[in-house]
Parts: sequence; C-alpha cells; structure tokens
Amino acid sequence: MNIGRTVFSQLLDYLPEHVFRQAVARYHGDRRVRRFTCWQQFLCMAFAQLTYRESLRDIEACSRSLGSALYHNGLTSEIAHSTLADANRQRPWRIYRDVALHLIEQARLLYRDDKLALAEFDGVIYAFDSSIIDLSLSLFPWAKAHVHQRTRAGIKLHTLYDVQAQLPVIVRVTAANVSDTRMLAQLDIQSGAYYLLDRGYSDFRQLRRIDQQAAYFVTRARRNLRYHRVYSLPSDRLAGIQTDQVILLDVPLTRLYYPDQLRRIRFFDTDQQRTLVFLTNNFTLEALTIADLYKSRWHIELFFRWIKQHLRIKAFYGTSANAVRTQIWIATTVYVLIAIIKKRLQLDTLSLYTILQILSITIFQKEPLYQVLTATHYHFEDPCPPNQLQLFEF
Repeated sequence: MNIGRTVFSQLLDYLPEHVFRQAVARYHGDRRVRRFTCWQQFLCMAFAQLTYRESLRDIEACSRSLGSALYHNGLTSEIAHSTLADANRQRPWRIYRDVALHLIEQARLLYRDDKLALAEFDGVIYAFDSSIIDLSLSLFPWAKAHVHQRTRAGIKLHTLYDVQAQLPVIVRVTAANVSDTRMLAQLDIQSGAYYLLDRGYSDFRQLRRIDQQAAYFVTRARRNLRYHRVYSLPSDRLAGIQTDQVILLDVPLTRLYYPDQLRRIRFFDTDQQRTLVFLTNNFTLEALTIADLYKSRWHIELFFRWIKQHLRIKAFYGTSANAVRTQIWIATTVYVLIAIIKKRLQLDTLSLYTILQILSITIFQKEPLYQVLTATHYHFEDPCPPNQLQLFEF
C-alpha cells in the first residue's frame, strides 16, 4: 500500500511540469517515442545525479533493484542501459537547457535580496569565466584538442555567474579550444551591471563594447600593457592601494579599440602577499571597493569546484556531444533545484552540499521533505530486551 510520497517525488514538485512539456514539444523530443519519454529520461538522469551513479550499467542495476519504488515516481518502463544510451544520444539536449534556464530565473528571483557586504556599492555583479573538463580524445573525437596539447581533448563551460545570488545565469558548452573572448563577444550586456573578468578576457574591443552599453567592467591588467599616465588619484596605502591612476593606452591598435581613458589600480593583497593590477571604466567607486569587487569573482571559481566535486559531470554516461551536453544541463538543473529548495524551505543553516548528501540516501523514503532535511534528533532502540542478560556491561 502506497502511504505518502517519496522524497524524490516531492523534490520534482519544484520543477514546473508544464515548462518541461513545452520544451519537449518545442524540440519534438517525444516524436516517434512509444515508451521511454523525455520525462522518464530526465528522471533516470536526475536519479543518477542524486545517488552518484557511475555508469549506465550502474543506473540499470540500481534501478532494477528498487522495483516498484521507481514506478511510483513516474518511471513506468523498465530501464535498460541501451535504451538510456540511445535517448542521451538522440534526444535534443536543448530541452534540458531550456528547463535549466527557466529554473535559474526562478532561483534568481528567490535570491535577489541576498547582497554582498560591499561598502558604497549597490548593483548587479556578474562574473564571467570558463572551466575545462578534460576528456579522452579517443573516446570523444568531436571534442577538439587543447591548443598546446594535441593528444588531449576537453569541453569548456563558459558561465555567467550572478555573484550576489550565487547562481549561474548562462552556461554554454563548447570545445576546449574555443577562445574565451569569442564567447564574451556573444554575451548580452546589461546596462548598469558590473562584469568581473579574468586577465584572459583583456580584449579591448569587448571591454569597449561593455563601456558603450553603460555597464562597468573590472579586469586584471596584462603585465606587458603599454600606457601613459594622465593623472593620479589619491591612494590609501594603509588599505593596500599603492597607486590609483587614470591612463590612456599607447599601442596604436589597442588605442583604436579603446580610445577613452581607463582607471588603473595597483593593489597589494595582504592575504596572499601579492600585487594585483586592475583596469576598470568606473571612476566613481573607491579604489578599495573596486578591489573588493574583483575579490568577489572568486565565487565563480568555488562554483566550478563545487559542481565538479559533487555533480556527475566528470564521468559521462555517453560519448556523443549530445549525451555530454544533456548530462551537463541535467546536472545544472539538479544544482539549481536544490538551491530553490534551500530557499523556499528556509534551510539557511544547511549548505547545498549537505542537502545533496541527505537526499542521496533518503531519496526513496516516504517522509515529508522538510522533515528529512531538518531532522536532528534520532531515536535508537535498545537491541537487547530488558529481561535479557548481557555478557558485557559498559
């Protein structure tokens, strides 16, 4: 007798089913499909993400051992590793991208009131960066080799990250040899926002585009940057601001790309004992605030580290480009879904990692989701009845 609903079923309540159906219809995902639909494919892949399955055969073996538990969660057909492999190879990955992007917009609304403690600052902060996932060139021949390593392949995750909401806004998957500045050129610039960029994005044509869209950028200056000082601003050396200058570029080509003035800040980081040089088009914020802004870019590095450690995006269930992109977008969906649950259930004391670990072992329990995630008191029954003699007493 089915009493109550499983944790897995309650988790899926936070994913709008009509949005999923619309995405499937948009890309004709279920055309000529009789049994194993896109929804069931998503359930299998989400189950694999939440329970840390290693391979397609692992998914098949574990799902069969669960029996009717999966049936009551929507998996009405038996899972075979070949069926799931075919679905990952053939079903359009854009279905799961659209679902993930819809959840990201929901999550950003929930986290919009979370602000960083930055003095003299009130605005939207984006960090744009990329991370490479190494692949075997023999197994993934479609993944282009690295520029300097012809025997290794990989894919690159280009991510626009909302630093205040601590959520990805845009995720694009390309081959590892795709230039970072090329993806920056495809980014839609939001007026009034701040874009934190690593030194690899020092393309003055793109920085000029950000400036023309009435947005701001903060990036690292290259060591061989040629410029001349126009004038200097007051600097607080006790706070680590060694120089605060307004400059113009000297090289004719870069001067053509960016003819306007730039602000150059030289900052000494006492925590890491190193000197950093920033370039920005903002002339109103304090120099120390600019340095703190760039320091907050570290959140996107933590995001990349988190998803690589705790989501299944380093060991893939398929070798085709479609299968890899499908797995990455479903992993992103699971990440954002957990972030939504954390906010809606007001689980401020729990980290995303802790929630993911709890769900991994309670996914098919029939208890309220909030109770599972907040249970702190456990009752252990005495295995020995009171009238039974004990051999050892402690």
